[in-house]
Amino acid sequence: MLNISEASNFGAIDADADTLLRECFQDHPAYIAAKRNEKLLILGRKGSGKTAIFKRFLTERNPNEFSYGHSFNDYPWQHHDLQAQTGVPEERRFFHSWKYLILMGLAKILLNQDQSQPWSEQSSESMQALEDFVVDSYGSRDPDVRQIFSPEKELRFKGALKIPFLEISGERVRVRELPPHIQEVNQVIQEHVLRSLNPENSYYVCFDELDLGFGKTDEAYSQRLIGLILAARDLFLSGRDRGKKLNIVVFLRDDIYQDLHFEDKNKITENLMERVEWHESSGGLTLKRLMESRFSRALSNGSGQVGWDSIFDETREMPSRQTKYKHICDRTFLRPRDIIKFCNEILKQYKLMGGEGQFDNQAIHEARSGYSDYLLNELDDEIAKHVPQYKEYLEVVKELGSLSFTLDNFSTAWSRRATLTDIDPAVGLGQLFEFSVVGYLKPGGRGGGSEYVWRYRDPRARFNAASESFRVHPGFKEALDLLTGRS
Repeated sequence: MLNISEASNFGAIDADADTLLRECFQDHPAYIAAKRNEKLLILGRKGSGKTAIFKRFLTERNPNEFSYGHSFNDYPWQHHDLQAQTGVPEERRFFHSWKYLILMGLAKILLNQDQSQPWSEQSSESMQALEDFVVDSYGSRDPDVRQIFSPEKELRFKGALKIPFLEISGERVRVRELPPHIQEVNQVIQEHVLRSLNPENSYYVCFDELDLGFGKTDEAYSQRLIGLILAARDLFLSGRDRGKKLNIVVFLRDDIYQDLHFEDKNKITENLMERVEWHESSGGLTLKRLMESRFSRALSNGSGQVGWDSIFDETREMPSRQTKYKHICDRTFLRPRDIIKFCNEILKQYKLMGGEGQFDNQAIHEARSGYSDYLLNELDDEIAKHVPQYKEYLEVVKELGSLSFTLDNFSTAWSRRATLTDIDPAVGLGQLFEFSVVGYLKPGGRGGGSEYVWRYRDPRARFNAASESFRVHPGFKEALDLLTGRS
């Protein structure tokens, strides 16, 4: 094992920049469930590891597995919006346009990746029909996804892919004129795609970065997401019914999913949804195990296991008789990016102090300020579009000056801010609870022992304004300049 000071870092908080991601990937239950075609909707907080799973699907190499990924940082939403159907329930306005996009993704896999094709006589005819359609319509076997809904594109139907009962002059239709015909178009393309899928192979079409550009009050955005989820379920079940290993995997922030309302949502939640969750000690994958894999890679190049106790001096407790691991976990949202950032900050301070041996209490104390600033910046990305005035809310918290407070304390400080007089302080506090900025004290039940309830630990938890005590998440202590204790 190298000296700790010889490590440059323990990875990055962003999956795109994390050079250790591939070597240190953890087989999370959500990944396994999607891989086995058991679940299609993968939910998690920002930074919980959804993109890491998405990238694993796209980068894994297996001769019998094929994947295509959509990430929408450069996707032409304005073209997709033109595909909205009229005269249908709002939640289904984009159902068929998403289905068409998914089918095109599968056609790209079949035409460009799957070397087993055609695997049967029946699939040979369907593969030829798909190739004729894609090449004639888009000019390539592998069209650019940004051109799929380009309004001036002409879709051309002939031979085996000719659309029954569809009166199109010259067997052509411009994409901008597609919505009235798209149901029939999808029906024919879907049949050829399902025939072509080799039952011995696994096929995945994945969607990530769906929160980019998200606005809580944007009704069209919600309709688009609902349409995608419903289209994914429809094709997932159609593939299953035909004995094909097909999964349309949708990665979505859980707070966004909670704001969606549509028929059959509970069925999808109960049967086809899996959360990306991490644990402190037991009940699945732990953050300690995650970091141990990174320590091992950074300090022994993966040739030997480097345990947590080899890096952190756990012989000396932190204040309140906490272990260093507990002290760090309490300041995270139990997300990989949080503990990676905290450990990187500790390493930075350790080097500045000329540290020797293991990480000690002082290195952790010095790292808390930089980590707290990071957590506050992360909050901005997540809460700003939901609660536009959240910075004013945080000023109220800063005025309280301590981690613990009562609703009366909060209401008094709230009333002194003229910009918030039209908002009930309990409503504002509830919104901060939704994003785990604060938690509330829950009295002990039969088992005894009161505890604080945090949304990041229990996504189903609901705010209780009647609680006798509230607490700011310890990770924000330094950034908001708070003291331990009660206001």
